[in-house]
Amino acid sequence: MPEQDRRFAAWLSGPSFAAAEIVAQLGYGAVVLDIEHGSFDLADLERFIPFLRRLNLEVLAKVLGPDRGPIQQALDFGATAVVVPHVENCAHAAAVCAFAKFPPLGDRSFAGGRTARYGGFDNDWIARQDRETRAYPMIEDAGAIEEIEDILALPTVDGVFVGPSDLSMRRERGAYTRSADDFADLRTVADAARAAGKPWVLPAWSATEREFALAHGADQLVLTMEHGALMAGFGTALTETTALTAARHQHR
Repeated sequence: MPEQDRRFAAWLSGPSFAAAEIVAQLGYGAVVLDIEHGSFDLADLERFIPFLRRLNLEVLAKVLGPDRGPIQQALDFGATAVVVPHVENCAHAAAVCAFAKFPPLGDRSFAGGRTARYGGFDNDWIARQDRETRAYPMIEDAGAIEEIEDILALPTVDGVFVGPSDLSMRRERGAYTRSADDFADLRTVADAARAAGKPWVLPAWSATEREFALAHGADQLVLTMEHGALMAGFGTALTETTALTAARHQHR
């Protein structure tokens, strides 16, 4: 079995234990849980996140929205990082990413559950949680990319996660086509992250995006979506068999 590499993540849209085991066995070292658009509920997350962690997978939880409840719940269940969608600008990032860090750094509320081993806590535990659990606002809004340097300078922001499709639409370019302007935006994010000394993460579905991300120092690349992987696998088998069937007919 190949060694797991945390740089490479898979995108999961539901709590599939088989999919999690497969990506871990293949060598992925991280997963993105699309809680915002996927089929997760709280009971799923309470069971699934610790299962993923036991598979030695980093868990980037893309939460329902930029609100206290979803952010705190994902971290309380044991997520490695929260990916916060729909962050509008620096002021908004400062407000919502504070929910991922404890006072005095932020405004996260304490829960005496899994992360505290169902007991109490001390100042070392607070410092470790603030250091080891990450808050990534998504850069998918025109205001967010315009204030990217200020967002990355926030002490409650550990890095950024790019949402290329929404970013293209909100920059009034329409559908994301991997155009020169799309890659110019990605370069803006990459340059700002490098200057700030903080990581950036890219959903890199194509070879072009993967090459760009690797060349520009992305900390993690999300290589494929669960539904896309299923479609590719089912499609390949059907295409190959259809070709074989056609070949047999030609030789009759």
